[in-house]
Amino acid sequence: MEAPTLSALPESILLQILELLPLRDRLGGARVCRRWHRLVQDKLLWRHLDLTPYKMSSKVLWHLLRNHLRGNLRTLRARGSLQSVRKQEVFSPALMQALGKQCPNFHRLCLSETDLRALPYDGLPPSLTTLELSHCEIPSAWFQGASPSPAFPRIQHLVIQNVPAFSNQHLATVARQGTLKTLAVSEAYRLTDRGIQTAAPDLGELESLSLRHCSIGDMAARFIGHHMKRLRLLDLSGSPSLRDTGLPCLRGLPSLEVLRLEACGGLSPEAIAATCRALPRLKHLDVSKVGSDERAVHQIQAGLPNCVVTCAVSGRVAKIKT
Repeated sequence: MEAPTLSALPESILLQILELLPLRDRLGGARVCRRWHRLVQDKLLWRHLDLTPYKMSSKVLWHLLRNHLRGNLRTLRARGSLQSVRKQEVFSPALMQALGKQCPNFHRLCLSETDLRALPYDGLPPSLTTLELSHCEIPSAWFQGASPSPAFPRIQHLVIQNVPAFSNQHLATVARQGTLKTLAVSEAYRLTDRGIQTAAPDLGELESLSLRHCSIGDMAARFIGHHMKRLRLLDLSGSPSLRDTGLPCLRGLPSLEVLRLEACGGLSPEAIAATCRALPRLKHLDVSKVGSDERAVHQIQAGLPNCVVTCAVSGRVAKIKT
């Protein structure tokens, strides 16, 4: 009895194998035989593309667009050359324009280590609904002119991680679109209470807000509680300026299910417990690195019988539910 070979496998299984292969190996598979060449062209393989393990160039991206991505691409993850000694343009306005025209279902773009100062915001594909930027450079006026016009992407989910230039002005401009449902910003010291105050009236549709290690405090909590009534998740971890006087403002969030207050050292167990008792739908509370001992956590948990309280004490993570 002969041993089974790859050629004996059904095409559905071969497609799954090709999908798991690194990009170079997947493209190399097209040279194995005519059958594999046809399979590599299958649109299912090119819907979600992760290029972050590779040093990309615009030449390679153009090749992928012409031969594989056209009409198929939905998600693209890529890494620029911001941290490289030899910097080169990866995402040009022409490339983004071509992606927008040839990939109408392109909805999610995740960029890291990318210099976007030469790429205008209105040059992004208008089909985008999710934009994630990590360790990128953006100009001071990026997002400028964002409006309901079809020429601009209608961003619903925005993730900003360690983008030093992201500021109050950026948040106010993108908030005026009125389309955001998810906003996650971390390590943005230029984002302050004043920025939250300005943007909050335009963020009434938000369902998830994460402001980790930003320069915010009691004033931000006040405007979050007043304007963002649809929030289901709120993460204010690493906000040392958030105090007992500002935390009660969050009682105005009737739909809140998850509250994360990790490393908010200015809060007392009493204030946390009193605020959480006023949140009828709260299911999960994270107070890691808030108290120095488990007694404080048990004090919080005592008044929250239907809520799971997570804490990290002495490097150990504990989940407590009565």
